Amino acid sequence: MKNYIISILISTFLIQSSSSPILAADINNGQTIFSANCVGCHAGGKNVIDATKTLGINALKRNNMDSAESIITQVTNGKVSMPAFGTRLSEEDIEDVASFVLSQSTVWDKDDN
Repeated sequence: MKNYIISILISTFLIQSSSSPILAADINNGQTIFSANCVGCHAGGKNVIDATKTLGINALKRNNMDSAESIITQVTNGKVSMPAFGTRLSEEDIEDVASFVLSQSTVWDKDDN
């Protein structure tokens, strides 16, 4: 029981202390939602509309999109060529997608090089 409580405290601390926290989200659900809604333009973290705005961590940083909050805003409201998903996806699904994107951003960045 003691180890369980310590594990919960450590997990809570890590989530709260991250400079760009990944929300307590379901990354597997995020991957499913991403595959169903985003992969048409963002397969493998690419961007078929604007090649400079990939989902690799370096491009996300360059475009000030390297936080869960900024990705959630983008997915919810859309911008330029990207449609808004705020009326099609639940807030929870959008949070899950943001967490999935951030979790894959370093992998996708390596794929860009």
